Parts: sequence; structure tokens; C-alpha cells
Amino acid sequence: MQLNPYLYFNGDCEAAFKFYEQLLGGKIEGIMNHAGTPAEQHVPAEWRDKVLHARMTVGDTVLMASDAPPGHYEKPSGFSVSIQLNDPARAERIFNALAENGKVQMPFAQTFWAERFGMCVDRFGIPWMVNCDKAA
Repeated sequence: MQLNPYLYFNGDCEAAFKFYEQLLGGKIEGIMNHAGTPAEQHVPAEWRDKVLHARMTVGDTVLMASDAPPGHYEKPSGFSVSIQLNDPARAERIFNALAENGKVQMPFAQTFWAERFGMCVDRFGIPWMVNCDKAA
């Protein structure tokens, strides 16, 4: 069994995935837009270039997403995408990039359980937790 996050965006899924691919060292395996699919007839013409389904791998993890259809987007709440790292410099770089033009909920700092930990909502509205484990 594998559990994979599936994220919904408000029209900026493709931009978000390209950003995550570069930042996290992932690989976009596919982005399918509404145009040319049976879904095309169910969205306004200006929405046809929006993402119907996207898939990216980051290490052994799969991240999937799409643009929520017009009028169906809801601000993400009740979850965070959690990143676990063991390199403090890389963890801080990733946190800062995710937080840029977003909102820091908990500054990236040392905690009793981690070398560094922080929480933010990125510019695309996705909540993140970045955790850097303490050295053994």
C-alpha cells in the first residue's frame, strides 16, 4: 500500500508543480490539461488549459494534483505536506523558498524534537511542514 497526497489548486497547479519539481528535486511524470479530453466540455473555454491531473515523483514519494474546477476550489485546511530532511542547510533553503510570498506559521528554528522545524503556507496556498532531524 502507498499513501500519496493529492493537492487541489485554484488555477495555478502547473506553476506550483514546476516550482516544486525544481525546489524538491522531483520529476514531473505528466501534466494533463482539460483540452483534448472528455472533461473539456465540462469547463469554460478559458479553463481548458488548466490541469486535469498532474503527477510528480520526489524520491520514492508520489505527489498528485489538479486545478479544482471553477467554483469548486476550497482553501486547503486540516493537513500539511511534511518534508523530512537530515541536512539543516538544505532544509532551511527549502523552507525559505516555500515561505517566500506565502505565510510563515511557525518560523524555521530549533525545537526540542528537531534540529530545525518550521511551518508555512506557500504562495499557492499549500500548507507545509519542514523538519530536519537532530544528528544521531
